[in-house]
Amino acid sequence: VEVFQAWCGPCKPVVSLFQKIRNEVGSNLLHFAVAEVDSIDALEKYRGQCEPVFLFYTGGELVAVVRGADAPLLQKTILKEL
Repeated sequence: VEVFQAWCGPCKPVVSLFQKIRNEVGSNLLHFAVAEVDSIDALEKYRGQCEPVFLFYTGGELVAVVRGADAPLLQKTILKEL
């Protein structure tokens, strides 16, 4: 889940990265979603940050957090969690 604030919007290049990885891995286990922190109370702790935050869930549990649009780290985290 990409967590973003309305004033800076979601990181569009990361959507391409997720699609590329999903196509390469051929897995239906990878799902990508975006969430605006200002409209979801449970994400309140991520408000006021100018960088995107990526939350990785497995079985409904938060398993990893990546701060910033660091493509190599995102890819490494995705592949590790898959």
